This record gives sequence, C-alpha cells and structure tokens, in this order.
Amino acid sequence: MTEDKWITSDKRSGRIVIRFRVRGFKNQFFIATGLEDTKRNREIVRSKRDAIANDITLERFDPTLESYRFTAAGKIAAVAAAAAPHAKHEYSLLELWNKFTEYQETQIEQTTILNRYVRVLRYTERLPTHSLEDAVKIRDWLLNTTTRKMAWLLVNHYSQCCEWAVTSQLIRNNPFEKLKTKEPKKKSIGEDHKAFTLEQRDLIIKAFENHSKYSHYSSLIKFLFWSGCRPGEAFALTWGDVSIDCCKININKSCNLHRILKSTKNGVKRIFPTTTGSKLQKLLLEIRPTQPDLNALIFTDEAGNPLSSDVLYKVWKGKKDKSHGREYLHSGVVSELLEMRRLSFYLKPYATRHTFATWAITEGVSSDKVAYWIGDTVETVLKYYCHPQVVNADCPDF
Repeated sequence: MTEDKWITSDKRSGRIVIRFRVRGFKNQFFIATGLEDTKRNREIVRSKRDAIANDITLERFDPTLESYRFTAAGKIAAVAAAAAPHAKHEYSLLELWNKFTEYQETQIEQTTILNRYVRVLRYTERLPTHSLEDAVKIRDWLLNTTTRKMAWLLVNHYSQCCEWAVTSQLIRNNPFEKLKTKEPKKKSIGEDHKAFTLEQRDLIIKAFENHSKYSHYSSLIKFLFWSGCRPGEAFALTWGDVSIDCCKININKSCNLHRILKSTKNGVKRIFPTTTGSKLQKLLLEIRPTQPDLNALIFTDEAGNPLSSDVLYKVWKGKKDKSHGREYLHSGVVSELLEMRRLSFYLKPYATRHTFATWAITEGVSSDKVAYWIGDTVETVLKYYCHPQVVNADCPDF
C-alpha cells in the first residue's frame, strides 16, 4: 500500500484518518486520529501507520484496533511535539545504532552484521557528536574526513537506522532522511573487472613459488587462477570436497574475513570439473596427503590455521606495521613485482577470478559453462567478459 491509500484527510472535519485493508479480513479498517492535517501531524500518523504495517508483517495485527487508537494523551503529545519540533531526542545516534544492530541480528546473517554493522559502528564511535540534533554536522564531518562513497554509505545507513527507530517509536522523526548525499558514480566496468594476461598470471605464480617468505601460499594462488574460485570458497575447501582422482571439486561453502563458515556468495553449490592431466588436477594430487582427513582444510596459513582475506591481502599486496611512532610497509609478492616493474599495474586478489573467466571465454568456452564453473549468472558473465562462440564441453587447460 502507498501512503495515499493509508493516510487521507476527512473532507468534513479536515482531520487525518487512516484507512487500510488486511488480507483475511473482509471489511476495511478505519482509525480517526483527531489530528489536524498538517505536515508535522502527518509524520506522527505515518509513524503509527508504520507500526501497524509492521504488526501485519509480523502476524501480530490487532483487529480490534485498540492498540492503534490515538488516545487523548497521545493527541496532547502530538500537539506538544508540533509546537516544539526541535526538542531533544531521547536517544543518541550511537545508542540507536546499537539497538538497530541488535534488531537486525534476528533478521540477517551474522557475517553481514560483522562485515557491515560492526564497520559502521567503528565509524560512528569516531563521530565528533552523537546527538541527532547534529545530523547536519555529522554529514558534513563525514564528507570532510572520509571518501564521498563512504559518506554516502554511512548517511544512508544512519537514515535506515532512524527510520527503523521511528517505526519502533523510539524517536519522532528521522533527521537523516533529507540529508542523503548523491551516490558517487561507480567506476567503469573496465576498471573494476580487469584481468591479467596469461604471461602476467604465470609470472605471479612463479614469484609466489620462489618467494622467500610466502612460497607456502603458491598452491592457493595457483588454485585461484586455475579455477576462478572466489577466495572465501577456496578458504573453506576440505579434502572431502574433492574426488579421489582430483577431477571434481565440490564448491558448496565459503569462509569470510572472520573465519565464519557460510554458504557460497549467492547460495549456489556447484561441481568444478577439471580434466585428467590438467594443471589443476596435478596440483591437487601433489599437495594431497597420502591419507587425507576429509574434514581437513586444503589451504591454510603457515601455522595450519584457517585462511582469511586479511592473510591473502598481506601476502598479495603487503601489510603496514607501526614501530616507535613510524609506519613501515612490508610489500607482498604482487607489490614487489610492481616495484621491480615486472608488472605495469596492480589488481586485487579477486582478479584471479576475472582472469580465469576472461581467458576461459577467450579460449572459446560458452558463457553458460563459465557461469556454472565460477558460480555466477550468465548475465554477469556476459556483462563483464568477452562473448566467443560455444566450443568445447570440458574446461581447457589454459
């Protein structure tokens, strides 16, 4: 239902009324608010409307409407609110974000909470003020101290949080609703989805193999380049996911930054096929223990611990250390190749996936096969990669 179908003004009295229907009930429901039709009062009525809609969604709707009546005390409060629209909010932004996160924990995956909501919390804790009356100051501070993209994301998150708080009757209005900044333009597809050449791919693999510190990770890098697998999916692979001849790989789960196991990115399970004698099969046969524990991870860090994107990023690009007030950069394998000018540009570890898909397409594999192998949609493959004709049914050993 749209707002116009819920909230209207009674032509005779000029007061706001709420009309709506609920599936399973024959008659239309009607609530007289007793409030004059003003912009401020419409905000108040909209909060009540949202509470009703929320109860309908959660299957706890009160058909007697007693829970939704505008009492005399409520009308007095509405008048007071209209007379003092700048009264202080009871909750701070930080308090609301914590409450919003607690609510979302019952609605979405834990990994989303850790990756998104905890990240926003860290930014929120650094704000110069947490008062909702200072929403404009918060937005301007974000624009001046973060990237335009991050400011846009945070303001939108805060607006979503406050909208929930209004619906939950914690605050009267959403101070961030009209402060949303314009979404920054996205990078071009070419910049976001570049691939290495086969020569560059092999150069990176060789550099990992011969590296004095990070040679342990050469098997992982080879697997990523030769399978197009997402890094998180590779982190979660066990020997029980690989056939005895190492020609079939069951990709059915993922491991994220916080080492939490979950389903693949889009929830799609797949079997990656590789041919007998291929580089990928030889790699798996070479690193497989004589009697492998089927629950043991195939790829781990040097201490045998589960991998994470932080570890991959460190060995790929490098890491920063602080000592005695100074910051030191320890280069990763790909960064060192750049420093030696053996590579002319930098791409993130995820480029291993783009490289596989691009060259599979170039070798003549159909887009539907590539989409299946990498666990994506044909539309995505067609959007980001080349489009050659259909040829072989098996994955070529390129």
